[in-house]
Amino acid sequence: MAASKGRRRFGNIRRLPSGRFQARYVGPDGLERKAPHTFETERQAAKWLTVVESEIIKGEWTAPEAGEIKLDAYGRKWIAERKLQPRTRENYEDLFRLHIRPHLGALALGAIKPQTIRTWRRNLLDGGTTEPQAVKAYSLLRAILNTAVKEDELIRQNPCRIPGYDRYHTPERPVATVAQVLALAERMPPRFGALVIVAAFSGLRWGELAALRRSDVDLAAGTVRVPRKLAALRSRMEFGPPKSVASNRTVTLPSAARTALAEHLAEYVGEESEALVFTGDKGAVLRSGNFRRAVGWAAALRAAGMPEGFHFHDLRHTGNNLAAATGASTRDLMHRMGHASMRAALIYQHANSERDREIADAMDRRIVKQAKRAAAPAKASKTKGKATKEQPAARRATNGTKLKRPAREPASDGTGGATGTPMARKIKKS
Repeated sequence: MAASKGRRRFGNIRRLPSGRFQARYVGPDGLERKAPHTFETERQAAKWLTVVESEIIKGEWTAPEAGEIKLDAYGRKWIAERKLQPRTRENYEDLFRLHIRPHLGALALGAIKPQTIRTWRRNLLDGGTTEPQAVKAYSLLRAILNTAVKEDELIRQNPCRIPGYDRYHTPERPVATVAQVLALAERMPPRFGALVIVAAFSGLRWGELAALRRSDVDLAAGTVRVPRKLAALRSRMEFGPPKSVASNRTVTLPSAARTALAEHLAEYVGEESEALVFTGDKGAVLRSGNFRRAVGWAAALRAAGMPEGFHFHDLRHTGNNLAAATGASTRDLMHRMGHASMRAALIYQHANSERDREIADAMDRRIVKQAKRAAAPAKASKTKGKATKEQPAARRATNGTKLKRPAREPASDGTGGATGTPMARKIKKS
């Protein structure tokens, strides 16, 4: 419908007492906005409204506030208002303070473009920031700007849309053998031997182990509950919920870990239900830095023949690899590891030489078993043919004509015990 005479289809213009003209319009968000400046003529004001209307129709309109809000204030507010675990919040604050704010904090949200992001990342790497830290900073910035796009509608597109910037190559961490785990446990001070064994064979994380209480352990069932974790914050240690909903789980221990834990409870843990299972020499909560110094971690690793750069967290990989080698399903591994996604579980299900040898050996046993079944009918058939040759010739011929030999039955595939094959007989002999 055409607009009535004297009335604009989009926005409105009014003349101010000064004689200049002001343009106003209602944006897609339902808020009325004014042009950032007044116009000398009504025609100029009308042209400005036409441009704004065109941007709205083409989906290119952005709120003028985006040009005024700085990333520094918006990012700090985003972290403060986000529902985050305390340790995660501190990590985000550090990433923003060290890697984002100094380079981009003074820019308005609407002024940040993909080229800005590429230059920022290059400057980070050239300045000595490691690639993993650069990726974490990029991922945080992308999350912040996603909120500006989808929820607050301050900008039209997220400039953090550059392929490959959210990934980096992670070398596969070393996995200790069972023998190495036991050797490392023997080189620990007595009160920490069980910690190494339980860490390796349960798959629990450091913070989950440090937060275990006597009431979480059921020796009769051979299980441990993981209802909390211990986080080392900047100024304090804090108990809190596990890393995720999936991390709140109950894990069954193999007998080696169960035995070590039972002996540890009897020797080093108080009888009260809330007594911490693993503590320092004076009963204080475990801190990873203090633990490494107390046990002489580097020297113990060398004595146990561990790979260079082996971390305590790498013990978790041993347990997860052992669990995967049993043929556990992806869902079973996810539960045991405390992961909500399949990605990590699938990593542990990749083929390895030891498991592949076990599979081949199991195949050998099945092949030999079924080959014996396939060869048995062949032996019976040979015995029957020999008896036939001993019969009178008169019974093997009619009117002087040899009997036609029956058609040979198809060879068996070795699974049904039908007529045997030379290969089946050969496997049986082997």
